[in-house]
Amino acid sequence: MAVVLDLLNRDPRPSAATSAGARHPEKAHRPDQPVQRKPDWIRVKAPGSPAWSATQKIVRDNKLVTVCEEAGCPNIGECWEKKHATFMIMGDTCTRACAFCNVKTGLPDPLAPDEPEKVADAVAKLGLSHVVITSVDRDDLPDGGAAHFAAVIAAIRRRAPGTTVEILTPDFLRKDGALEVVVAAKPDVFNHNLETVPSKYLTVRPGARYFHSIRLLQRVKELDPAIFTKSGIMVGLGEERNEVLQLMDDLRSASIDFLTIGQYLQPTRKHHPVIRFITPDEFKAYETTAYAKGFLMVSATPLTRSSHHAGEDFARLKAAREALRSR
Repeated sequence: MAVVLDLLNRDPRPSAATSAGARHPEKAHRPDQPVQRKPDWIRVKAPGSPAWSATQKIVRDNKLVTVCEEAGCPNIGECWEKKHATFMIMGDTCTRACAFCNVKTGLPDPLAPDEPEKVADAVAKLGLSHVVITSVDRDDLPDGGAAHFAAVIAAIRRRAPGTTVEILTPDFLRKDGALEVVVAAKPDVFNHNLETVPSKYLTVRPGARYFHSIRLLQRVKELDPAIFTKSGIMVGLGEERNEVLQLMDDLRSASIDFLTIGQYLQPTRKHHPVIRFITPDEFKAYETTAYAKGFLMVSATPLTRSSHHAGEDFARLKAAREALRSR
């Protein structure tokens, strides 16, 4: 079972029905964007089964906040039925305002010093074999939250030594020394998503820098070659196929092990529109090409998300590395 954890002792976050203006004040005055009808191949399991309700009760009873709800993840019905929930650390408010993201934007609260131990306690109680830890961007912190990531990893190692740890981090832009702190904590998988091709950064991910993110991932391998590295993108934002193939080459030049590619789904009319829905055959072609370029693992489907099936994928990732070494 894989879970991404964020334990917040604060008031519940706005529901998915909250207006875009309230959650994203920087987007409030943008013109509404068209919302395309989803194609037949994007169909998901509706939430509400007894197992889903049991997961919801665990989340509520432990006062957890889930990315599954916050980001309106299409896989929530499937994952929660398996008791796989996805959480964040360092709060529910991001210091950036990416055009694709449904996480609330604003000035975050101070870090909760007891959060690492609470995360570790939840991991142990849930009996997780693999856990994914993600966060909002915290540009307000001198280290971007790197020490907090390290503290969470260390707490899990103490409390649940048999659990493998995957992290999905911000880019730590202009935070000298931050990456080294996180890598020294020795996560099993280091994930940082590029999100889109470089030509779309100005409109889709304006607070980030494409080649900084590539260098961040490359530096992880230089610091500790044993750590698996992972990155993901969304498609359907107006990118060209050749741009995606070049992005694959850029990631392979940084020795990235695992690539995820999923369909972008527009959270609200104030967010970047879906330019096109990529067909399952096109996703399959991306997967075939990525494997040919040397990735150990590729997940490329319309509903692929960074933390979807993370535990099962980690087992396959380890097996792929061993198979490569034994050749």
